[in-house]
Amino acid sequence: MDEILKTCLYDRHVQLSAKMEPFAGYWMPISYSGIIEEHQAVRNHSGMFDVSHMGEIRITGKDAIPFVEFITTNEINSKPFGKVIYGLFLYDNGTCVDDLLVYKVASDELFLVVNASNVAKDYTWIVEHTEGFEVLVKNESDDWSEVAVQGPETEKIVMEMMQIDLTDLTFYTFKNVIWNGHKLLISRTGYTGEDGFEIYGDAIAIPEVWDLLLSSGKILPCGLGCRDTLRFEASLPLYGHEISDQILPIEAGLGSFVKMEKPDFIGKKALLAQKTAGLVHKLVGIELTERAIPRQGYEVYSGDQMIGHVTTGYLSISTDKCIANALIATKYAIIGDQILVLIRKKMVPGVIRNRQYYKKNYKQ
Repeated sequence: MDEILKTCLYDRHVQLSAKMEPFAGYWMPISYSGIIEEHQAVRNHSGMFDVSHMGEIRITGKDAIPFVEFITTNEINSKPFGKVIYGLFLYDNGTCVDDLLVYKVASDELFLVVNASNVAKDYTWIVEHTEGFEVLVKNESDDWSEVAVQGPETEKIVMEMMQIDLTDLTFYTFKNVIWNGHKLLISRTGYTGEDGFEIYGDAIAIPEVWDLLLSSGKILPCGLGCRDTLRFEASLPLYGHEISDQILPIEAGLGSFVKMEKPDFIGKKALLAQKTAGLVHKLVGIELTERAIPRQGYEVYSGDQMIGHVTTGYLSISTDKCIANALIATKYAIIGDQILVLIRKKMVPGVIRNRQYYKKNYKQ
């Protein structure tokens, strides 16, 4: 059995009495003071997450941009340097290898941030597709640590504590800074639906950032538990739930990040064929009319016909509603229609709704 790794903040999590569990090969904090309190801190004030387990892959060389255009679904070429672009890697059949962020550093350099559980798979898949392109692919995941600081009060607190001007960063942009002698990459990105920053540095810099920001007394340490409740309310997908190697991005409502007008990208032919034939499944929102929690994998029914399954479900902390994402047969994906979710051998009634559970509060 492989040894479970520790991030550079592991000892700090233990000192704060965090509930620790293995995740993506690392010991990670699930919660400190409790998922509800941490969730509400991010929605109303500011919270900080250790996300050092995420993967970082750098693409360099004269063909860096055309190569990443070919292996991802979104459009890179027209975006300015300093921009972050969300996209997906697809298999030839159009299903998802992973979703990722592309940091456009220079004409010959792109920095990719991928999901922690998929780093090895993604790196291998990228390298397998380099033939014909003059690029160098380097897995830098072991060189980087990262914290995400999220919430409406974050900008003010971070600038005050770190003495860095971040007002020039708009949504999905980044810059490199020198702070206390350390090289940091700071982006106005996150995974919560709130304004905030993701701060990348080495294993010496990030503990200093963590300690300083927590010393403000205005930022709550947060675990992966509320990271999931927050991203779900904001309709942000999670690999293995809303996207996977069994799900097309256009089924998952991510069509705006799939630029079919691009000359070519891996998976494009399959997506065109599927759009022509008609989508078999569609991701919808569900709101239950009784108090019950619709967990991932629970079956969804129309009458006595099983039509799909839940991908993520919670009693929403922000709305106090029992809601879920569900991948169901397209012909049943009609807003307002009645459905049933099988929860612990009981059919619980609900209604199909949009997935706008919570209004995102990004700074544009």
